[in-house]
Amino acid sequence: MRRFNRVITAALCSTICSAMLVPAAYAQTAQVEEDSGDEPIIVTATLRAMDVQDIPLAVTAVAPEALERQGVNDIKNLASISPSFNIQSSNTETQGTSIKIRGVGTTGNNTGLESSVGVFIDGVYQSRPGVALGDLVDIERLEILRGPQGTLFGRNTSAGALNVSTKRPSLSTTEGFVNASYGNYNFMNLQGGVSLPVVQDVAGVRLSGTWRKRDGYLKSPTGAESNDRDRYMLRGQLYIEPNADVSIRLLADYAKTDEQCCEAVIVRETELAPFSAFHGLASDGVDQSGMSALKNLSINGGPYLNGSKQWGTSAELKWDLGAAKLTSVTAYRKFNSSSTTVGGFTSNNTYTVGNGAPTSRPGILPSGDQIKTFTQELRLQGTAFNDGLDWLIGGFYSSEKIRADQMMTLNADFQRTNSAFNFANAAGVNPLFALTAFGNAGVPVNADGNYAQNRFLQDAKSWSIFTHNVVNFTDKLSLTLGARYVNETKDASFNQLAGTTGAGASACQASVNGVLTGAVPAALRAGMIGLNCFPFATSVALTAPAAIGGGLASAKLPLPRIWSQEFKDDEITYTAQLGYKANEDLLLYAGYSHGFKSGGFNLDPQSATLQNSGAILAGLATGTVVAPVYADPSFKSEKVNQIEVGVKATLFGSIKANLALFDMKMSDFQVLEFTGVQFLTFNVNSARSTGAELELFGKLSDNISANVSATYANSRYPSDCADGVVLAALASTQRLCGSSLTNAPKFAGVVGLTYDGQLNDSGWGLLVNGNVNYSDRRRTSTIPLDTNNLPIPLDYQDAYFKVNARIGLTTPDERYTFELWGTNLNNEITRGVTANTPLRGGAGTRSRIGFVEEPRMYGLTVRAKF
Repeated sequence: MRRFNRVITAALCSTICSAMLVPAAYAQTAQVEEDSGDEPIIVTATLRAMDVQDIPLAVTAVAPEALERQGVNDIKNLASISPSFNIQSSNTETQGTSIKIRGVGTTGNNTGLESSVGVFIDGVYQSRPGVALGDLVDIERLEILRGPQGTLFGRNTSAGALNVSTKRPSLSTTEGFVNASYGNYNFMNLQGGVSLPVVQDVAGVRLSGTWRKRDGYLKSPTGAESNDRDRYMLRGQLYIEPNADVSIRLLADYAKTDEQCCEAVIVRETELAPFSAFHGLASDGVDQSGMSALKNLSINGGPYLNGSKQWGTSAELKWDLGAAKLTSVTAYRKFNSSSTTVGGFTSNNTYTVGNGAPTSRPGILPSGDQIKTFTQELRLQGTAFNDGLDWLIGGFYSSEKIRADQMMTLNADFQRTNSAFNFANAAGVNPLFALTAFGNAGVPVNADGNYAQNRFLQDAKSWSIFTHNVVNFTDKLSLTLGARYVNETKDASFNQLAGTTGAGASACQASVNGVLTGAVPAALRAGMIGLNCFPFATSVALTAPAAIGGGLASAKLPLPRIWSQEFKDDEITYTAQLGYKANEDLLLYAGYSHGFKSGGFNLDPQSATLQNSGAILAGLATGTVVAPVYADPSFKSEKVNQIEVGVKATLFGSIKANLALFDMKMSDFQVLEFTGVQFLTFNVNSARSTGAELELFGKLSDNISANVSATYANSRYPSDCADGVVLAALASTQRLCGSSLTNAPKFAGVVGLTYDGQLNDSGWGLLVNGNVNYSDRRRTSTIPLDTNNLPIPLDYQDAYFKVNARIGLTTPDERYTFELWGTNLNNEITRGVTANTPLRGGAGTRSRIGFVEEPRMYGLTVRAKF
């Protein structure tokens, strides 16, 4: 197999060399005929069909051919086409996926957080990035809109938007395609589609689908795998044009994933590992760690399961009323996900999340999300004053219902593991077990089997009205003015379906009793509560001892408690762009935009815990009543102001050259941090991204096209980013100030060259494509400093290049194509996210995990069309 790997790699790399390919992606490729290079690239970034070179915005338009040539199966691989785009996932793809544009985006793994980059498929908003991770098949075009897009695209587009359009049915001809691929890691992919006219020139249907399966590229010594692929998607459409003024498009889709995802490599092991035997563990749970484990793609835990089912419908009506054009888009989507994790990335039997593992508690419910979304948009667009004004007005309504279930069971090694990696030998053997005797009449309590079934509910309503207008002062000078009023309401609650209670059964209850009566030594109390009362598996019904007044323990200690709260906000977003079309080949523009991203709730059991436990306990000792102060589970809306100046030019008749300079200033920037014990969500006072983007693309000759894209983005937290931050988030925010944003390289670039023409006089076609994408070094952790204010280990991913290549032959009748392809041919092993290993070491001794991006992939694809 290794020899075969070398042969495939050498063959594809020689393809690049023989064609003298400069590295690159084929971004902003026009959907044009192959014998010319100067056709306009039509996009709908302004909700109007316009040439991308005439829009005073930074937009990258990608044709389906470009996606195929770079091996982009879903949006996770778009960075190989657009250097401004970045997407990463952590321990689940359905929850832990984060999208960034220009270095700006929201870290994932909390359903309460919404994305800073909105994803729209056929005009329908996808409420979370995990919902939008389906395969890209039968695509008409894909647009990456950079910078705030709230005026036209609405909520949660403060950093940008991804606009995907699928192919419509044909009303006049029967057409179809089938693609089949096989590659390393037993990669198999089938794609197909067919379009049929039902009533000639009036109605047509289109059916398309895809199935993708692949072995995991991460493996443990026991043979467990992670990061595999097992998914399929089906889509059906009915398109009707009863007359020249009306069109109706009905769409329905269904998708399912059932995958082992997403394990992580332990890139740094804790110095406390040798103490595992002292506490009675047969193993420290880590056989593979460090840079060798990263290079060999070796993991220790498992299984990590992540599945989803979703379906959706939408209806689009377009009606030319004469004086104006009416557009209506109505949509409904239901998304269900589930996840099961075991061991906390180690082989120790520490805890289990969900119900899909042998160690899951019998009868426990699945852990995952259910999201139901209904949206309705209406738009009217027309012209006035002899086309001197192109006006658009509209309204939007959204209703979203979320049920987020978090189910955890503590297992047999929980107390021994946490004693070893948090106390070393400082408190005797397994103190987390032994010290519970102080709260249970001298009998220690084993946490094995302790559990909680946590449920979060959120009902969100959003409505807005908007306008977007282009005033053409002359044939060359135009002013775009837009505004949108957004109103948001969210009702959220945390409750618990079940949990372990009673001092004889719950190690947490016994710990609470021992701590509150003063029986547990003072130096160990915080550790006893923080670990034996692991928040995801702690009952909200635990009580304080009667000797100190009884009642709920969460009123005296920082423990999970039920809550219900409402969030309301409204905002006016707006934009203004001045464009000057000096001639047919040159557009100069400048603009200012104000964007908005909704606030909400941290859907975590610890999000509303007691903040002044110390003062309350001190008051009990002196007989002084101290009112409890609880954390606010909500976080504020994020806002952004951007200045953008740009130029779009056509050089030598066929080369497009676009340059954009931008400065984005964010306030109340939303951040999510995983401490190793809990998820913290908070607002940072300010963040900023300043930089430039350059795109050069077009045809060098009839058969050779090239592209160069580069992004420089200085995305950072200013030194005063903690000003005005709430006390609960102050310490975390202070450790952010002065650092760069997460996964925001200062420089990234994509370069490439493609030959697409005749092989010889036989009529066979030849495709040779190669590209390289580059990323400067970037931070991969949320916060760069540990709680001791020292740099956290392995935060930075070093700079790297990744090489893609493809060579294909097409039959003279253009019906069949045979392709040999490879991605990341130089096999750069890179981390997308680095985090603290759960419950494994403290400041200065932390174990660290890295979530690994795809290694080298290669294979063969056969395409047929009719």
